[in-house]
Amino acid sequence: MLKDRGVDVIFGIPGVHNQEMYRGIEEAGITHVLARHEQGAGFMADGYARASGKPGVAYVITGPGVCNIMTPMGQAYSDSVPMLVISSCLDEVAAKRGQLHQMKDQQTAAATVCDWSEEARTADAAYQLIDRAFAEFRGKTPSPKHIQVPIAQLEGEAAAAPAPPPQMALCTADPRQIALAVEVITKASRPLFVFGGGAARAHPAARAVLKAVGAASFTSYAGRGIVAPGDPLSFGATLARPASAEIAEQADLVVLIGTDLAEVDLWRDTLGHECQAIVVNLDPEVLAKADSGDMVHCCDAADWLQQLFNALEGHVADTQWLAQDVAKTRALWRAETDAERPGIVPICDALRDAVPADTMIYSDMTQFAYAAKEVWEMECPGHWHHPYGFGTLGYATPAAIGGAVARRGKPTMAIIGDYGFHYTMQELGVAVELGLSLPIILWDNGKLGEIEDSMVRAQIAPNAVVAHNPDFVKLAEAFGAFAVTPASVPDLQAAVKSAFDASGPTLIYLTPAVLG
Repeated sequence: MLKDRGVDVIFGIPGVHNQEMYRGIEEAGITHVLARHEQGAGFMADGYARASGKPGVAYVITGPGVCNIMTPMGQAYSDSVPMLVISSCLDEVAAKRGQLHQMKDQQTAAATVCDWSEEARTADAAYQLIDRAFAEFRGKTPSPKHIQVPIAQLEGEAAAAPAPPPQMALCTADPRQIALAVEVITKASRPLFVFGGGAARAHPAARAVLKAVGAASFTSYAGRGIVAPGDPLSFGATLARPASAEIAEQADLVVLIGTDLAEVDLWRDTLGHECQAIVVNLDPEVLAKADSGDMVHCCDAADWLQQLFNALEGHVADTQWLAQDVAKTRALWRAETDAERPGIVPICDALRDAVPADTMIYSDMTQFAYAAKEVWEMECPGHWHHPYGFGTLGYATPAAIGGAVARRGKPTMAIIGDYGFHYTMQELGVAVELGLSLPIILWDNGKLGEIEDSMVRAQIAPNAVVAHNPDFVKLAEAFGAFAVTPASVPDLQAAVKSAFDASGPTLIYLTPAVLG
């Protein structure tokens, strides 16, 4: 059934409780990737989904397997990633104690970190739940789902699954609402567009609309690449700069597309605008937060932008935004980013010059990534993935493995800090096993640098921010990976270029010493 629904890869770990889920995988033509830990399997499924646009599927066992994958499920939930986790479960837990992998309420535990968690007690129920999950992945804001199947049912016989149902059409824009939007947008002298990750598929139309309207723009971190690099009226992915509120206050119309302006986008309560807004989103929860005078459009961002562009035909842009003002502001904010985390910005520039334009990057919770997200402009959207909402350490390495599996033959890279690498370093063995040409930039500042800085700002004596690290180069080599320690920025660029052509993963061990 999964193969008929387009699944070609499953990430997971088999155990005695879920081994029946593995019967027939090879006959169906599905590849199974063996993770070293269920957390790794979940992050791989997440990375695969973000890279491929298809749901990431993971198999785990009862109890600890479900608990271990709950962190990736929480990450996928916060970042709207389509992930399907299928697990086994015990047949009876209320009247029988002391069973292997027993939990009090596994289904409810999983439900706390995903869209829904259901138990399939018949084959038909399993089939229906899987089709429901796939329909919802396409028809509304994607979010992870969990289906558990009792062991006795997994071991039972079942009729073949039904044929795939017709695909749900995406919600399209209402021409009457488009006409009203055009009227409001063309009257604005300082229109400001804000693009989030929900508009990632809409970048051709988004760029055309911005040019036609003469609008200034921001993107969220997840929306980077939607606006063309070098757009003279683009403020970039700098919403978290406190002064971005002053820019929003200057607008006489704000258009929010595919973004919920979450705390991790703004790091303040509001965008800062005092004008009317147009909100375009598929999530009713986001639309419900709009102010009473705003216009709300529940539809697909790409369709809305394309219809808007078509309706703008003949409109001559007349804007009060000035390119020189935008450039001055961006230069100031870039200098702030460099001052906050000294020396990282030049390395970001050098790295960006060294990687192919279509490189897909997975980053972790590390100071290097925090700086890069603001200054590294992307050529196209959906090519930089980060654990934005849940903020899980250890995400980058396994997620990049999942992305590389989805993009065989295309460049994929991971950026992770020394402490985050500890969380999922065992998944390096998977990259070796699969022969993935995966550069892993390991930024080692010898501490939890961001936490230390935060403690100092809070006038707390830094405590528990330094951990003993292994020799990461020897560790990588022990796994069978390549490893290199660049001594300069040119060395770093050369190492990255070589890693994309290597026969396996390359750990590129980078320390502040390379800054000179």
